[in-house]
Amino acid sequence: MTAHAQVPSVPSQAESKTALVIHGGAGYVPRDAEAERAARADLGRALDAGNAVLSAGGTALDAVQAAIVVLEESPRFNAGKGAVFNARGGHELDASIMEGHTRRAGAVAGVTTVRSPITLARTVMEHSPHVMLAGEGAEAFADSRPEIERVPNDWFDTDHRRKALEKAQRQAAAGDENPGQYFGTVGAVALDKHGHIAAATSTGGMTNKKWGRIGDSPVIGAGTWANDNCGVSGTGWGEFYIRNAVAHDICARVAYRGDSLAEAAEEVVNRIVPAAGGDGGAIALDREGNIAMPFNTGTMYRAWIRPDGSRGVAIFEE
Repeated sequence: MTAHAQVPSVPSQAESKTALVIHGGAGYVPRDAEAERAARADLGRALDAGNAVLSAGGTALDAVQAAIVVLEESPRFNAGKGAVFNARGGHELDASIMEGHTRRAGAVAGVTTVRSPITLARTVMEHSPHVMLAGEGAEAFADSRPEIERVPNDWFDTDHRRKALEKAQRQAAAGDENPGQYFGTVGAVALDKHGHIAAATSTGGMTNKKWGRIGDSPVIGAGTWANDNCGVSGTGWGEFYIRNAVAHDICARVAYRGDSLAEAAEEVVNRIVPAAGGDGGAIALDREGNIAMPFNTGTMYRAWIRPDGSRGVAIFEE
């Protein structure tokens, strides 16, 4: 028998592709040059953090977490440090993360002392038998994990979110219960060199929310979804994203109908959701590195790096 030397495998083009898309939330934001510069800088830092993981051969799961942690630390977005206030003047934070090729997922809802909800969501995925933990149970689980950093609830306070709460409460007292105070949710979807996709979302929810309200961000299939060919993170009026299983529906249209990623995302975000009475946006990424970023709210903070290395940051309909 003749021995054959082992020939090193050469990564295929599909294996060598990486891509990353992130968002900092949909919703109407008036033009403010200084605020725009600061938000763009934070989006750029988050993009760099996630791309550094991918460039080093890391996983899509690590990349989306790295990007979101940066955004959670920024006071400019409705997640982590910049989370909105609930009706009682506190903060309740939600997050979820999903790995497409394994369908592993983790989520937390209504946490109040966890500095990085996305990190806790991943810990739920990897170190518990569950997918979602909420409220006191999520906090108790965090107690059992020494790697989870805790902070007092007022650590999340910011002056501009306090003013937004006061405005919302004045409007509510005048009979205007418009819940459209939800912009700023953050999310990320990544494709790694192995062709694997992960998606993640983190939020403080809606300004002046009551009764422990939970939106779509921690709900797998609504605000976050990933399979082996598609990943989505949503941002918008969460009740409508839950009712229409928005994140899953986008990927299902790609898988079952053969829609392109752009067609699927456009149909769900800009037709299905508005027809139901909601609004918002989403970021989506497929295994070929195609990116879709539809929204119908006037603005959506977003940034991306495509497989060819080109990158961009945008806020308005540019």
